[in-house]
Amino acid sequence: MRSVKFLLAAGAASLLSSTAVFAADMPIAPPPAYAPPPIEDFGGWYLRGDIGMTNQRYSDLDDAFLASVAGRQWLDKGGFDSGMLYGFGVGYQFNNWFRADLTGQYRGRTKYTALDSFLNSGVVNTNHLEATKSEWLLMANGYVDLGTWWCVTPFVGAGIGAARVTLDNWRDTNVIAGGGAWAPGASTWNFAWAAHAGLAYRVSPSFTVELAYSYVSLGSGRTGDPRELNGNNPLVGNYVELKDITSHDIKFGVRWNLDAPPVYVPPPPLIRKG
Repeated sequence: MRSVKFLLAAGAASLLSSTAVFAADMPIAPPPAYAPPPIEDFGGWYLRGDIGMTNQRYSDLDDAFLASVAGRQWLDKGGFDSGMLYGFGVGYQFNNWFRADLTGQYRGRTKYTALDSFLNSGVVNTNHLEATKSEWLLMANGYVDLGTWWCVTPFVGAGIGAARVTLDNWRDTNVIAGGGAWAPGASTWNFAWAAHAGLAYRVSPSFTVELAYSYVSLGSGRTGDPRELNGNNPLVGNYVELKDITSHDIKFGVRWNLDAPPVYVPPPPLIRKG
């Protein structure tokens, strides 16, 4: 009887030993893989800010009084100094290629100068013209992003809106005759439009910087009624108008995405004991 028990115990021990060896030889299953959630490269509301320089032109000057003077012609049609612009806006990224925003700009005061000549009793006289100009510009803009390479996205866009053009400090000085005129400042609201192009660099999911160019049409600006320097005001209704003002703008901008996707944090590694 004891021999039977001994044989059973030995068989059980042998079975347990072979099972352990077989288990040790089996490959260890790798821990389950955790795939990161898909992160879209677009979406949501954003705020934007811009700072830049203006380079402005105009097509012609309309002055009813000077237009009637004999022999008048431009010696130097002149133009505007460059000026600063400051902008702020809010927008929405609809998908990975289209976005739109509403922007407001203050375009800082710039100086205008020009020089013309005319005949005064057969004698050539000159008018030195000068003024200052500034604008508020409100625009609705749409942009098409043209693809992204190494976090850089070229884009093009267009906008429409309204410009409030202010002409101030108008002076018309005739040095030869010792006379001239001035005009009080005035503001004019015009239809405005713009074309945009630039490069955007995505620093992080929530922060993007831009270098952009805009061609902007601002309409015309006009003064109040001119007055002679001696105080007379014979020119009622004959305001001075700078027509068809346009600008080539260079801007540096930033965008803050208010709905940026959360940053993916991988799970901790699986630790095996034993």
